Amino acid sequence: MILVLIGALCLATLFTLPFVYIFLLSIVWTTTHPFIEYLLIVAVLILYVYIWLMVLYRYRRHAWLSFCKQLFMVVPFLSCIVILLATFGYDMWENRYEIKGTEVNLSEYKPFHSYKIATLNKESQFQIKDELVRLDGATALYPVYASFVQALYPKDEYDPYVSEIVSCTTTPTAYERLLEKKTDLIFVAAPSSKQEEMFKKQKEELVKVPIGKEAFVFFVNKDNPVTNLSSKQIRDIYSGKITNWKEVGGKDEKIRAFQRPEGSGSQSALIRFMNGQSIMKPMTKDVPAGMGAIISVTAEYENRDNAIGYSFRFYTQAMKKSNKIKLLQIDGVAPTVEHIRDDIYPITSPFYAVYVKGNENKNLMRLINWIQSDEGQQLIEKTGYVSIIQK
Repeated sequence: MILVLIGALCLATLFTLPFVYIFLLSIVWTTTHPFIEYLLIVAVLILYVYIWLMVLYRYRRHAWLSFCKQLFMVVPFLSCIVILLATFGYDMWENRYEIKGTEVNLSEYKPFHSYKIATLNKESQFQIKDELVRLDGATALYPVYASFVQALYPKDEYDPYVSEIVSCTTTPTAYERLLEKKTDLIFVAAPSSKQEEMFKKQKEELVKVPIGKEAFVFFVNKDNPVTNLSSKQIRDIYSGKITNWKEVGGKDEKIRAFQRPEGSGSQSALIRFMNGQSIMKPMTKDVPAGMGAIISVTAEYENRDNAIGYSFRFYTQAMKKSNKIKLLQIDGVAPTVEHIRDDIYPITSPFYAVYVKGNENKNLMRLINWIQSDEGQQLIEKTGYVSIIQK
């Protein structure tokens, strides 16, 4: 009977521990602490040896290991487990308000397949039948130029992820593709100094045509008591001069100021807003890659209560809307459509249709002129942006 029990225990040990180890290792794979993997290996090995020593000792001598010998094995094992739990516990506390989000599914705004994009009340008199202008641009502006395509282009599959005619590759890539002549017209915020330099080096001239207005916004957790910051306070936060929310009327918590990658439209907007003031270097994990990611880590869907992030008003309020963030007033002015239209909101700026001078597509300038017409501006307003036409 004893031999059967010992055999069953051996089999259970041999089969169970490897699965436990694999399961724990899969958890460790997601952590940012590489040393934890080795600690886990040590802990599992100690447990494995301890169990087998107990079994062998009991089988041979009909008694368990002495208390002191057990402590010699158990204490290191427990120490490893405590360190593991403490590390994971700290990570959970550190990220207690963060839920991973995904980027906007641009297919929801695909021309001829979406109810979300703006439409004209009647068919446009201007239509492009041949030599289609190849379009690209920023994520936040895709709904705008998708509506242009639906109004003017022949009905077709214009998948933003694979189409060579109407794509959306984000601001940095759109500028690169424009330089490489892979697209004709891009819809973006103003280029960064490096992006302008990139075109100058190739002796290409960028032409920027303003087609609408938008607000650059900063947002925090909805439970953050701070509702208004001055332009100077935001510059001081992003330069590293202000590091605690209590310095600007908030709670006694360290400010976690997220940023975007260099070359993105919102990062270029931040640089312009800083007006020559240096921006502090963020930790790598404080630079979310996508526009949706900065909302996710700053606020989205279970906000970090000590974080601040930035983007563009339409993106935060329509494409990636979250009821767990709030937009800050800047210098006492909220980023409303009315304040943007009247240039009262202090960080109002145009967005552009950008092309390279000398482009030979016969429909390029006709398209740009139409965008600046009443019909084009109507679609910009219907989308949720602000027209450049004074009303």
